[in-house]
Amino acid sequence: MKQVSLEIELSKLKKIETPKVHLEQYPTSPSLAARMLYRALSDGCIADKVIADFGCGNGIFAIGAALLGARKVYAIDNDPNAVKIARKNSISAGKEVEFMVYDIREFNTQVDTVLMNPPFGSQRRDADVPFIEKALELSKDFYILLNYKAGDFLERIIEGRGEISWEEKVEIPLTHSYDFHRKEIKMIESRMAKVKTW
Repeated sequence: MKQVSLEIELSKLKKIETPKVHLEQYPTSPSLAARMLYRALSDGCIADKVIADFGCGNGIFAIGAALLGARKVYAIDNDPNAVKIARKNSISAGKEVEFMVYDIREFNTQVDTVLMNPPFGSQRRDADVPFIEKALELSKDFYILLNYKAGDFLERIIEGRGEISWEEKVEIPLTHSYDFHRKEIKMIESRMAKVKTW
């Protein structure tokens, strides 16, 4: 499947209609998700691998990994409504994914690759830390979207336990999702990175 075809398939997924601000539920755009997934595929980290989507939301990374030939895919989110939507999306896509309603700290299955767009910590400081810690513990490689303004935050957390083997500056389109948003779309400077764990 070509990247553009993957993006088209991901654009068909339903979004979370009533996102929860305290969970920082912002959708990952199909184009950005396809970009990360295709990078992971070209790195040999998707096809025939065991994948986990941490904070799966509507299941975009999990379903994308399944579409790209992952052997097994886990999708974890602590919001039952998000998991319900993600499960419906996987059925519509015709792909099998194992969904779990868990706090990410409760997930304890070893995987090859983790894909995630965790909370940036704008509502609750360090909300992304448990996601990174769990990825360091359970995966060989993980791909993550981070707030660009966080600077060397990722480097500090992974020090001595992994290394950033690739990164790219990207912009995340933040759509008007909550009452306090003033613009219809705001572009957020972000980092897309791959971490190789030790």
